[in-house]
Amino acid sequence: MLNRRQILAALGTTALATLAPSALLAAAPIKPDDASALLVIDVQNCFLPGGSLAVKEGEQVVPVINRIAKAFSNVVMTQDWHTPGHVSFASVHSGKKPFETIDLPYGKQVLWPDHCVQGTDGASLSKDLSIPQAELIIRKGFHKDVDSYSAFLEADGKTSTGLAAYLKSRQIKRVFVAGLATDFCVAWTALDARKAGFEVYVVEDACRGIDTQGSLAKAWADMAKAGVKRIQSADIASA
Repeated sequence: MLNRRQILAALGTTALATLAPSALLAAAPIKPDDASALLVIDVQNCFLPGGSLAVKEGEQVVPVINRIAKAFSNVVMTQDWHTPGHVSFASVHSGKKPFETIDLPYGKQVLWPDHCVQGTDGASLSKDLSIPQAELIIRKGFHKDVDSYSAFLEADGKTSTGLAAYLKSRQIKRVFVAGLATDFCVAWTALDARKAGFEVYVVEDACRGIDTQGSLAKAWADMAKAGVKRIQSADIASA
């Protein structure tokens, strides 16, 4: 006669066998549709090797973005587009160094090396990007006295870039975010996209972070709390 332990073990095996067909299989790839848009954030020369604010391994996102972009009929790209002497540049604050912070009327501001100045080569999108179907480029950070990480709102949290209205007018329901840098412009974009009512995915291997003072871990935690889905490029069905 089977004892209690043997019966429980048998029941456990049966439960696993029942779950196997569905629970143990990999999730189906996500197929972007006409209600999906890819947001390619700030893949610019200043953030790539040799740039004034180069993100470690930043160049590695380019082939990944080019590959996944083929699956999207809707693609929007962004550019940091700062004035000379922008408030976010450490060089305009006496005695301050890059990556220090200051308080501005809209809150805490990280100070950066001069980067992505309007009309310079550093502000140009990477020449290796190949997304001919991209339909819109949003330029941000062009107001001298306020920074703008997000593709949706400037750092004051109220000045809109117009992107949310544009996407909604195109009946876009979900956005996929890729680019530079994960813990700043990508994360702020993803969080504001959620606030605007979009379903949001961040494609982790199509992004790279700066990670200053724990900023990368905090960004992922903030995004998870807001309901942003963290995926890999392999999770997106190819075109």
